[in-house]
Amino acid sequence: MIALLRGTVWEMDKDKLIVDVNGVGYLLNVPSGKLSSVRIGQEVVLHTYLLVREDDLSLFGFADRQDKELFIKLLSVSGIGPKAALSILSSFSSVQIITALVQENHVMFTEISGIGSKIARRLTLELKEKFKDYHLEGLTGETFAGSESGPGSEPGIMEALLALGFTPGETRTAVNAVGKLEGLTFEEQLREALRLLARA
Repeated sequence: MIALLRGTVWEMDKDKLIVDVNGVGYLLNVPSGKLSSVRIGQEVVLHTYLLVREDDLSLFGFADRQDKELFIKLLSVSGIGPKAALSILSSFSSVQIITALVQENHVMFTEISGIGSKIARRLTLELKEKFKDYHLEGLTGETFAGSESGPGSEPGIMEALLALGFTPGETRTAVNAVGKLEGLTFEEQLREALRLLARA
């Protein structure tokens, strides 16, 4: 199994890279936009996954281990192939994807071409438990200012929701609603805010 490659970018497209590793060019399928800062001639280190099928060997490259792990888990769901899995990773951050799975926000995944409501529901149903206790970088009370419960936690909640891709308007509405609840920890406030936003 090819787990990691370090080499020089030889050619590139929006969703493909050819990486020269000691004179051997590896063609990698990559999430569109996730490697937009990469340039031809630049040295890169990519976490890779080799997908073996009867008539094809396809190599996929990711900037970090978390995206690679997400890709593999997405492929485990019936109806989600490599093209759909890459589209999900291209459209949303890993934090947004994991949060949507935990919150059972299947609607978010229907924004991806080729993923209907049935497959999106199956996706959240099959993967939510796998990510229930997953550590989301950037979503702990220690990471954001004001992690204590009460009014002082609002800046931290707002920053977390904005980092997840919610609009300022959506964020303010959720924070105002959660702010009326007393005695909640940062994590409980964030979970409640996400639950409210999923209903919207």
